[in-house]
Amino acid sequence: MAITVAELVAEPQLGLTILAGSAGMDNRITWAHTSDLPRLWEWVTGGELMMTNGLSIPADADGQVALAEALMDSGASALAIGEKMHAPTLTAEFLAACDRLPLPLVNIPYPLPFIAIARSVAESSLLEESRRLRQTARVYDLLRTAGASEDHWQSLVQRLATELDADLFVVDRRCLHPWHPDGKALPEFLADAWAPSSGQVTPAGKNFQWHRIRGRHVLTMDIPTHANALLVVLPNSEPHPDAVVLLHAATVLGLQLSRIVLSLEGRHRAAGEFLLQAFDGRLGAAEMESRLAAFGVPAAGFLVASIQADDGDRLAGVHIELWRHGVASVTLMRNTRLHVVVPADVDDDVLAHCGGSATLGISAPAAVANIQRALQESLWALGSARANKLDVARYAEGPSWLGLTGFEEGTALVRRLLGPIFDYEQRQDGDLIVTLRTYLDSQRSWQKTASALFAHRQTIIYRIRKIGELTGLDMGETSTVAQIWFALQIHEAMRG
Repeated sequence: MAITVAELVAEPQLGLTILAGSAGMDNRITWAHTSDLPRLWEWVTGGELMMTNGLSIPADADGQVALAEALMDSGASALAIGEKMHAPTLTAEFLAACDRLPLPLVNIPYPLPFIAIARSVAESSLLEESRRLRQTARVYDLLRTAGASEDHWQSLVQRLATELDADLFVVDRRCLHPWHPDGKALPEFLADAWAPSSGQVTPAGKNFQWHRIRGRHVLTMDIPTHANALLVVLPNSEPHPDAVVLLHAATVLGLQLSRIVLSLEGRHRAAGEFLLQAFDGRLGAAEMESRLAAFGVPAAGFLVASIQADDGDRLAGVHIELWRHGVASVTLMRNTRLHVVVPADVDDDVLAHCGGSATLGISAPAAVANIQRALQESLWALGSARANKLDVARYAEGPSWLGLTGFEEGTALVRRLLGPIFDYEQRQDGDLIVTLRTYLDSQRSWQKTASALFAHRQTIIYRIRKIGELTGLDMGETSTVAQIWFALQIHEAMRG
């Protein structure tokens, strides 16, 4: 076992004495560290004897008390101050705080070198190092026997918790939800303390940080393989779990998460292929019902949600986010939009949370016979959400879009105004729609449109005139341009 403060002070060759905090003499010292930086507690990983020549000690009583409290919150075992060096006068408030916490305050006699203390701690830790190596080996053996299935996650966490004699929680640091659908939620006192509205310390900080919350030491540390995955450790006894072993435990959990995610990707690809065929009308109702059931989505009660973000890359992990929150889903990425089929009882807030900072359009509840219509509804709702600057819009429940109430009206408008152009392009393989979109985006400038399309100005003039001939509309009229622009907006939005 690691040496205690009492055992270190009892070594006669060192001549150490206790100035305050004697109630913490049983604290175990994992390491002795020297620092003269002002925020001494930032270098604590748990269990250290922090040694200073006094430059780290504030001169005022409030500053000294704050230092003692921060060291205690960070998990330091004791504070040692060099005698006859640079420390200011230790105030009565500081000594009282050390007694209250309790934080052992050790006097290092002059001119004892700090390295003599560090050597004593290191020599006493040789047996502890052997114990640490054996425990680390056991931690990695748990990964070997865990299996790749996501069903084994909580079993692995529990076995690690037993090995470390601590309660373990793996959560998302952004929302504090369990990272795995089978994971345990944070205890209420931690969730309250770290809630965004609490104004208290949040777990978003250093990669490895001790906190003291409601009288308990709490460790937060990053899971190295997954951004925003946070391991929260609540020790059940003294001494606290070894910091090095905890780092290995976080690595084991990260590796297991990677194995689980890898196993999910195969299912994700199969889901995308199925959904592509379903949206294109290439599957019968019976097969769609069977396939949806295999993915855990009810065939007679689902929603289609279409999601769009400024940065399309952030949509790549939405299927993982949905899985993490226990939502069965089938997803397909097409035309810069992500289409998601989920059970109809999934709350809008859950979809928005899993989608991140993206815009969502949600269809009405549907069955397999109407899956293509549900896609059109979700696309229409997405266009309405973007046009009205909403995060989420449900079909037929949100504000109107371009004065139209549904996608049938929008489709009819597109067909009436742009249909002759689509028909012509199918026969002639032309570029009229691209030219029209670029022309309107370029504020109807011939020259800007020509530059954007790397075409001659006369070519652009010819194409716009051709559009006027095909549609029977005067492209010089503002009302015509407005109608065409509306139709293009709907056409772009409805491309599933």
